Amino acid sequence: MTQLIPESPRSDGDDIVLLAVPANGAYLGVLRTATAGLAARLQFTLDEIEDLRIAVDEACAMLLAVAADTPQLGDTVELSCRFTVTEAALTVETTVPVNATSEKLPGAESFAWQVLSALTDEVAATADSRQASIRLTKHRPAEKLTA
Repeated sequence: MTQLIPESPRSDGDDIVLLAVPANGAYLGVLRTATAGLAARLQFTLDEIEDLRIAVDEACAMLLAVAADTPQLGDTVELSCRFTVTEAALTVETTVPVNATSEKLPGAESFAWQVLSALTDEVAATADSRQASIRLTKHRPAEKLTA
């Protein structure tokens, strides 16, 4: 099931959008569409929006490869995506649960990581015995911040 998870309002003016979809490639279109809509809100160019869509798709594919293959307590394994929209940037953090025996995320020298680095301004990954996450950030050009 795809669901929007509300978060309490923030006093700093940043918008947070949380989406959770089944950890299945068939649902990545939902996350790509949300990425494009939020990036358009920040007045990114069409090329920048497409770069972000590709980056989110690649990050999710990397996470799906290491996602837990058996749900906890009978629940569906979910891929969650947290979008943080600020005046200056869009940050997308994708997370999946993993088993202690799951494969590791590709390293910084891998082709997949190079793609993420080329398409976004900042890339970071974390993984432990319970979950793996990839965080992508794309900053707005300085001239658009004053407009």
